[in-house]
Parts: sequence; C-alpha cells; structure tokens
Amino acid sequence: MRIAVFGAGAIGGYLGAMLSLAGEEVTLVARGPHLAAMRARGLRLQIEGEERVAHPRCVEDPAEAGPQDAVFLTLKAHQVPPVVDGLRALLRAEAPVVTAQNGVPWWYFHRLEGPWEGRRLESVDPGGRIWEGIGPERAIGCVVYPATEIVEPGVIRHVEGDRFTLGEPDGSSSERVTALAKALVGARLRAPVRRNIRNDLWVKLWGNVAFNPISALTRATLDVVCTDPGTRALARGVMLEAAEVAKALGEELPLDVERRIDGAARVGAHRTSMLQDIERGRPTEVDAIVGAVAELGRIAGVATPQIEMLAALVRQLEATAAR
Repeated sequence: MRIAVFGAGAIGGYLGAMLSLAGEEVTLVARGPHLAAMRARGLRLQIEGEERVAHPRCVEDPAEAGPQDAVFLTLKAHQVPPVVDGLRALLRAEAPVVTAQNGVPWWYFHRLEGPWEGRRLESVDPGGRIWEGIGPERAIGCVVYPATEIVEPGVIRHVEGDRFTLGEPDGSSSERVTALAKALVGARLRAPVRRNIRNDLWVKLWGNVAFNPISALTRATLDVVCTDPGTRALARGVMLEAAEVAKALGEELPLDVERRIDGAARVGAHRTSMLQDIERGRPTEVDAIVGAVAELGRIAGVATPQIEMLAALVRQLEATAAR
C-alpha cells in the first residue's frame, strides 16, 4: 500500500517509521532541518531500548510523491487549511484521508444522523476550506495515543503507547478502514476499528479541553493542575460543561469526572502539548481543543461559559507570546 504521512513530526514520523520498517511504501512530507536529516541519514527511531533506522521517501513538495492509496494527516489542526492544495496532489481517486489530530475534527457532522448532519465547524475549518478542498467523504477518524518526541532533526524517541484507534464517520466497517487497520497491525501497532469513533474522540477530548488550557495559562504540569484545589475545581467545571455538550450530541462519557481527573494526576509531571507550544512561542491548538467544544455547545444549545473563558484567555496569551 502506498501511504503518505503529511506532517512527519514526532507522531507522524513514528507512524511513518513503523510502517516503513514493516515494508509499506511510505512517503513522509516534511520540511526544514528534520527533512534534510531524514534524507541524509534516514529516520532514526529510538524505541524499546534500541535504535531502528527507516528509509521512507521524504519530500517537501507533496506533488513529488504522486497519488497515494491513503494519507495520514498528522499536522496540528490549525496547520491543515493552508496545505489543502498540496494535500490534494497526494490523493488518488478514492484515497482516504486519516485525520490524526487532537480536538474536534472538521468532519464531525458528516454522516451523523440527526438535525445537524452536514454542519460545518468554523472553529476548525474556517470558510469550509478543508471540507471543500478534501471532501468529507474521504475522512477516516483517528484517535492518537502514543507519546513521542523529536530528540534532534531526523531522530524520534518513542516514550509510550502504540494505539491508533480508527473509525468511519458513518460507523461502517468499510474495506478501506479495515485495510488501514491491517497495515498498522502489520507494523506492530494497535489499530482497533470503532463503530462510534466520535465517542473515542470525546473520551480523549474530555481531558484535553480542561487540562491543556489550564496548564498553558498557569505553566503547571498535569499533576499540579489535577491536585491543586483551585485548578482541579476549574478543570472539573470545564469537564462537566463538555460532558453536557457531548450528551446533547448523543455521546455519553464512560467515566466519572473525579476518576478521570485522578487518572490524569497519576500521569505525573507532564507538560501538556498546549503548554509546550506556549513556552516555544508557537501557535496552539486552542481552536480545535477548546474553541470547537464551545462552538458545538452553541450548536446544541448548551452554555459553556468556563470553556469560552479559557479559549479567550489562551488566545490572548498566544497573541502576547507571539509579539
């Protein structure tokens, strides 16, 4: 199978390396020193106490790769609209696009039975750029669980986790999602196919919508956010708002909120991705992780004042950090 990974950072590089080492025909779309290092020395993956070197094709211009059988989109959500034209160059006639990003996906209401079927989300797809440019019929959902990091250009360290949960927006066990799951399993990754991928998305999002912005605003690690009485109370309030939004959209979250926070506390002194972005002066995923939940609340008629407040504060912090 010809598979392209668009955005070969820590997660995309790990995924591409594992697929390449398993014999799949992989192309990584990357740029800068990371691309140069991978071209010169291969992609070096530090995993299970050893270093493995993969040699996938590495390009900067997607047009160089040619049409693919499938594309994994591993950019951050806010990075996707500007690359839609380049992404189209990778798409064979029926090629699926696997959206492996945090937050609410741009295709959320595609093939979702009910009053909002086909509704577009401005927070994650301004002006419908992705919807029109890619087409929601290509989308396959993906919830990413591994933790990885770029140690230096061309070198990725695997920290933990190997699960990429997949699911069709309409809940079907299609040939294409089954084939992708088979390829991932062949690469020694776990790839369960869910009938309700939106529920899996919500389970991960439920923590992210609270912990990410609170940590970014306070500079506190996850254990502190979850155990300090003040930030824990705020996280709880935000998560209860998010749970009401999910419920209004037909999704029941499987865990008690206190147990979910306790579980996050046990992760320890983890710096969330949003905190890392703020520290490095990079744009955050605030719109996909926080703003989109507020937009879903407005659509479903659920008030989300605490979520809206966090979104506004993080956007202001992001703007200040960028000056």
